[in-house]
Amino acid sequence: MSTSAASVRPIGETAVLIDFGGAISTETNERVVALDRALAAQPPPGMIETVPAYVSLMIVFDPLVTEGDRVAAHALALLETATGEQRIPREHIVPVRHDAASAPDLEAVAQATGLSPAEVIARHLTGEYRVFMYGFAPGYAYLGGVPPALQLPRKPRAERGHPAGSVIIAGAQCLITTLPMPTGWWVIGHTSLVILDPARDKPFLFDPGDLIRFQRIEGQ
Repeated sequence: MSTSAASVRPIGETAVLIDFGGAISTETNERVVALDRALAAQPPPGMIETVPAYVSLMIVFDPLVTEGDRVAAHALALLETATGEQRIPREHIVPVRHDAASAPDLEAVAQATGLSPAEVIARHLTGEYRVFMYGFAPGYAYLGGVPPALQLPRKPRAERGHPAGSVIIAGAQCLITTLPMPTGWWVIGHTSLVILDPARDKPFLFDPGDLIRFQRIEGQ
């Protein structure tokens, strides 16, 4: 990774965005994650937090302690050393139910894709999913890796009544909800795995860069 691969822009007076640009890809996101780890190990003075996304990393700082240019310079300097060691991603197995109550959109996804419900489940289970970022709501980990045969646009409108733990897909993304909340994504399963627990020392179960595999609960 070279510093030429990244651009910097200010976000107000309290943050800078290191943007790697280009299309969403595992390679680009690995650069984001590598810089995030490097900043955690060697934070610049005044850094408050970092917010990794698909192709960018926002660095929030205290303007009474430092300036955006200094924070950006520190981050760009770390890019020269953040490339050497490749982190071995943690892998998580997520158990999933696919009964009618847990997967209310399974039949609709099957009809839209031309697959049988069993084939939809099988295709989803074969995917290798990467945690690209957290966003939208607490603990909402956006996973890339939905097989092409299952990639559908979102529904025309959001629907209420879906519980936490719903396994949902839209386009190339998959997500496990952590709160009861309306969604316009397709609900194809449910897991009892707790992704967000404020009582844990580390409330979020996953880290950006982790790998997720879904495993069907027998008999479901």
